[in-house]
Order: sequence, then C-alpha cells, then structure tokens
Amino acid sequence: MENEINTDSKSSKSKTPDKIINFLFYVSIILFFIAFNFNDTPPFGWYQQFLPNLNGRSVTDIFFLDSLTGWSVTNATNQINDTAYVLKTTNGGDNWVIQYRKIQTGGGSSGYVRVYFLNQTTGFACGVNGIFKSTNGGTNWVSIEASGNTYDNMSILNQDTIWIVSSESLMGGVFLTTNGGTNWNQQFSGGTSNPNKIYMYNTRIGFIVNNTNGSGLRKTTNGGLNWFVVVPNEGFSDMYFADSLTGWRVNDYVKKTTDGGITWFQQQLPQGVNGQSIVFGIRSITKNNRDTIWGSYAGVFFPNSQARGIVYRTTNGGNNWFYQIPDTTIKLGAYLKIQFNNKNIGWAYAGGGGIHTVTGGDTTFLTTVHKINSEVPKDYKLYQNYPNPFNQFTIINYQCTIKSNIKIKVYDISGKEMAILVNQINMPGNYQVKFDGGNLSSGIYFYTLFVNGKVIDTKKAVLIK
Repeated sequence: MENEINTDSKSSKSKTPDKIINFLFYVSIILFFIAFNFNDTPPFGWYQQFLPNLNGRSVTDIFFLDSLTGWSVTNATNQINDTAYVLKTTNGGDNWVIQYRKIQTGGGSSGYVRVYFLNQTTGFACGVNGIFKSTNGGTNWVSIEASGNTYDNMSILNQDTIWIVSSESLMGGVFLTTNGGTNWNQQFSGGTSNPNKIYMYNTRIGFIVNNTNGSGLRKTTNGGLNWFVVVPNEGFSDMYFADSLTGWRVNDYVKKTTDGGITWFQQQLPQGVNGQSIVFGIRSITKNNRDTIWGSYAGVFFPNSQARGIVYRTTNGGNNWFYQIPDTTIKLGAYLKIQFNNKNIGWAYAGGGGIHTVTGGDTTFLTTVHKINSEVPKDYKLYQNYPNPFNQFTIINYQCTIKSNIKIKVYDISGKEMAILVNQINMPGNYQVKFDGGNLSSGIYFYTLFVNGKVIDTKKAVLIK
C-alpha cells in the first residue's frame, strides 16, 4: 500500500508540469486572439498619418476615391529641373508611396496644386506647365493642354467636361474642354483679374475669383459665356453647393447663400477654447450630405503659443458650427485640405502629413455658446454686448427661462441679415456667445434675440476698426 501511494504521488507530480504547460498554451492562444482583435479594431477618433521623405516638398492636395484608394500631389522647390511628386495609397492613407515624378522645366515653379480621380484609372492633376491626365491609376501622366500655362485650379465634371483657370495676366483666364482635352476654348480673359479659383456646380452654373487682387466673386449661369460680379472684393478658398440655390464659401470666414450666390450672409464660427486660444477660421470644406459639412484650417494658439490644426463640423447647414482639436499628441499646425467620404471616414491634411478617422472624429465637439450657470431666470433677457464699441470681438449674454428654440441674428443698419450667432435649443440658464466682426465693415449693427420665432429684444453694437 505504501508503495502504491508513493507511486500515485510520483505519477501526480509527473503530470503537474504537463498541466502547467497545457494551461500556459491555452492562455497564450487566448492572449493571441485578444491581441489580434485589438489590433484589428480601428483607432478611435483621429489618428496621425505620415508621408515618406519628400525632400522638402509639401503636399498641396489630396483626393480619396473611396475608403482605401487615394492620391496626393506635391509642390516643387524653386529650382530649375526640380521634381514634383504624385503619391498613392491603397490602405486609406496609412502608407503612401511615390507613384510618379514630374520634372519641372524652370525656376520658380510650384509643381502640382490639384488632383482628382473619376474612378480607379482616370485622373487629372494641374499645376505648373499645364494639366495632366492619367488613364492607369496615376502610374503615367500625359499633358492634355499644350499652351504651357501654369494653372492654379481646376473643376472636373466628367471625363469630357473640364474647367481650368490660370491667373497669368497675358495667357491666363478660364478655359473649357468638352472633349477630354482635345480642344480648349477660352471662356474668360481678365488680364490682372484672371482667376486663381474656380467652382462649377454643373455645366451652366459656376464661380471664379482671384483671391489676391480683390477683383470680386464672379458667377456664370450660361456655361462660362458670360461672367458677372456678384460680390465685390471677396473671394473663396473653397466652395460647396447643395443645389443651385444653397451654397457655402469659406475664406477664413464662412458665408452661406440661399439665392444662388447673389447675396451671402456670414455664419458664426466658434471662437476660443476656454478663453485661452483663438480659432482662425476655415479654408477647406467637404460634405457628408446636404446639412452635414466639415471644415478645416489652422490655428489655435495655446498658452505656450503652439499652433494647432482645427476641424469643424455642422449638422444643420451651418446654423451652428462646432470644432475639435484632434488628440494632443498630434502637433500639426494646420489642415489645409479636408475630405469626408461618408459620416465616419475622413481625412485632414497639411503639407507634411495628416490625420484620419474611421469613426467620425472625436466624440466631443466644442462651441462658442457657453452656459454660465443653470439658475432659472424669471424671464428672457438679452444683455448689451461688451466691450461696446468693439474691434472684431465682443461678448453677448442672454438668459433663457424654459427649454426654447433660441436665435440671435445680426443685422446691418439697413436691416440686412449679416450673421447668425445662435440657432439652437437651450435649456433654462444664462448663456454667453462671442461675436466675431472681423469680416464686417466698421459701423452700427443690431443684434436680435428670437425665442421660438418671437422677437424678444434688440440691442445696438458699434464696430470700430
């Protein structure tokens, strides 16, 4: 019996290491699958993407055909026979490869400025020395315009209908092809007023501007045969129209039209982050749908004077704009180009890299309207702005008694609507909004508080620049 007991004990001891090995084996499998699942889970919010070594060049434009396939183009340095690049990604921008090199023919050249693809094979790029077309996904490019102009911008409607603009005084203007570049017709020649931006909503309706000389925003309604000035001394860095009447243009500020671009009113952008920084504005916009628009540009200055890129979003056609400052580990100072393909998948890029989201960005959006406290006031009230007179920025306080639809609109002395500061549902409490008059002329303005569509009060504000 004693021997049997000892034998069983030895057998038990001999099996113990096997049990431990088996346990560790199964644990390792479990950990492997957990790690695999975590790695397969997309990053939440925005995450940074990087470009290969471009030898000092900067990305000037990006375009994503879908969630995976995209192209970017670069400038060239101011050296004779310098090189500009076309880059391509097939995994949503996580990795970029240099796909094509273009040798520039002279000093002072700028390389590529725009890129656009209709499908996986057919794409266009414009810049110094013309406009170029690829029929094999960007591997090779051929010139489809032989004048040698430097083109500042283009608008591609389809593979046949292409618009390009050049701001050069002698050879520049607006040019149109309706046969894919075989023949070109000049649609506008304005000398020193030749445009450097174009946006075509369709074959008939479009806009041009030269942002550097104050020649004004011009519109065509007959396919470029005639162009007329709709807004003197203003322009756009980017533009989007939801239909032939409703559109937005940005140039640090945001302005909206509901009559096809004849009149525009300014939409209020958020200003400030807890009183410690300054939001500059929007220079690039992209749409999700008719009411959801994203924007981007530079600059928040934190207390340490560090510039940070900003991403904006509106879900109600611009009545309210909110903003995000992507993760604090991302130190890019500006996002000059933004594109969203749907509500979740988007990119915002600067010259040396960018950010990407597959979850619709961060969950928290910030706004200008701050709730001061939740005390329930006895009645609605609109307070006098301060400071008054003011130079660009002023603060407006108001109070709300019950849950209400609150609007605050700004009018000039003639009664023309100039801006919408607030358009949202507020719970009871005291609120504060910052008004930016940076894009308005000096003069007297009036701001009115509406509660559920009813006028409550109007105050006068004086802007002095």
